Amino acid sequence: MTNRFLTLLEHARRDGVPIIIDGAMGTQLMEAGLLFGDPPEQWNVLPDKRDKVRAVYRGYLDAGSQVILTNTFGGNPFRLKMHNLQARTFELNAAGAAIAREEAADRVVAGDIGPSGEIFEPMGTLTYAAAVEGFRAQAEGLAAGGVDVFWIETMSDLREVQAAVEGARLAAPHLPIVATMTFDTRGFTMMGVSPAQAVEELSKLDLAAIGGNCGNGPDELEAVIYAMRMVNSDLPLVAKSNAGMPKMVNGRATYDASPEVMAEAARRLRAFGATLIGACCGSTPAHIRAMKEALLNQPPLDPTTLTLTVPLARRQEASHERRERRARRDAAQLAG
Repeated sequence: MTNRFLTLLEHARRDGVPIIIDGAMGTQLMEAGLLFGDPPEQWNVLPDKRDKVRAVYRGYLDAGSQVILTNTFGGNPFRLKMHNLQARTFELNAAGAAIAREEAADRVVAGDIGPSGEIFEPMGTLTYAAAVEGFRAQAEGLAAGGVDVFWIETMSDLREVQAAVEGARLAAPHLPIVATMTFDTRGFTMMGVSPAQAVEELSKLDLAAIGGNCGNGPDELEAVIYAMRMVNSDLPLVAKSNAGMPKMVNGRATYDASPEVMAEAARRLRAFGATLIGACCGSTPAHIRAMKEALLNQPPLDPTTLTLTVPLARRQEASHERRERRARRDAAQLAG
């Protein structure tokens, strides 16, 4: 049976055109009334909330998204346990996927799998086997709901990506998998993974595409995509950055990158090597519509004329800066 996502990838490769992904889910649901700290996945089954989830999907589809992610980012049993919903893992994921499938028709539905929120042994208590089982439970629900591809995102730990991939393959070995990590610590993930290391390790997992998402905005993601493309010139790359840097206003995170800013960023990300391009936290259908217009109706940028605005991740520099911060902290403690 033909897979919609793999067919879309093949067309993009053949025709040299980008693939338009969607934007933020949580941002839109909070605008619709979701309270901070409440589980958005529960809205997939609440009679008075399901249509609000459906409206978010429809907004991105109408804006031109060729791929929409399900409302299941926190749908693994580890995160659902925080709300005593872990026993409903299959139900919540299947429902989120089913609503997306109904709205998307023949467009691609990606089963969104976010991080567990746990730390692996020995620094934490999460075992690899438990992680695999948890992600398998989530993936089974997504597959039952009709997703075309598993979309593992916002990861910081390579072991967690590997566990999610293994769990997804146990649930539905016939479905392709995409994995993206978030590089928001001076070009590295929170667990110290560089873009180059991510490509080297994730390339071994037979993934359909890899890349970066979330983070500190499109400038930082440009360096991530550039570094990944330097290591692997063949693997399709995903770029899904936040709409700028978050700022707290009246207790809520706001993002300052306008649709016009994100549209130009999309062209630059495409020039640096991204094939699948969308947006993450803070973005709206207006951002995706502007990005689609820029990518499909404006001439592509020449990468030889572009300069990265954020330096590539370098461990030597990061270590030096950490030493400087430690020295300043120690000096302040002595002075105090």
